[in-house]
Amino acid sequence: MNELLKEIKQCSICEPYLSHGVRPVVLAHPKSRIVVIGQAPGIKVHNSGIPWDDKSGENLRDWMGISNEDFYTPEKVGIIPMGFCYPGKGKTGDLPPRVECAPKWHQPLWDKMDEVELILLIGKYAQDYYLKGQTKRTLTETVKSYQEYLPKHFVLPHPSPRNNIWQKKNPWFKQEIIPALKQTISHIMSSD
Repeated sequence: MNELLKEIKQCSICEPYLSHGVRPVVLAHPKSRIVVIGQAPGIKVHNSGIPWDDKSGENLRDWMGISNEDFYTPEKVGIIPMGFCYPGKGKTGDLPPRVECAPKWHQPLWDKMDEVELILLIGKYAQDYYLKGQTKRTLTETVKSYQEYLPKHFVLPHPSPRNNIWQKKNPWFKQEIIPALKQTISHIMSSD
């Protein structure tokens, strides 16, 4: 695993397309029990090199009911984005994750992690890639149908503060989904 992570950290296949240069952000361990698959690092994470080191990460850890210490312990939580580097700014937010990363690096990482009990698929890019044709018409419908993807996958919207409006329109998310997520995570974490 260490060799693979070193190789990923030196990856530069997307360099010509990255306005801020390459800085792959990933956290994984052969014993990772939960894996978080998000979109791509934002500018703050690009600058710090620490995955989910922003307001979205705070929200995600709150949703999971997990401490920073547990979240950043790779034996407990692996963090594998769809795009490992910050893709740059678009018209309405960050650009989509680069498409080269997941096909090149995800399977080699999975091949080294055989204790994964739960994969959090955060946002449409991760859900479309991993659920291949099993997603619903909209992300909202997919998240509402979260039980269909268990026990392997737990589908979530992006925890960005930009999604606060979505959460207000969909109160069932905080009432039903978040407690179910916390319970699932707690069960995995306490079964050491």
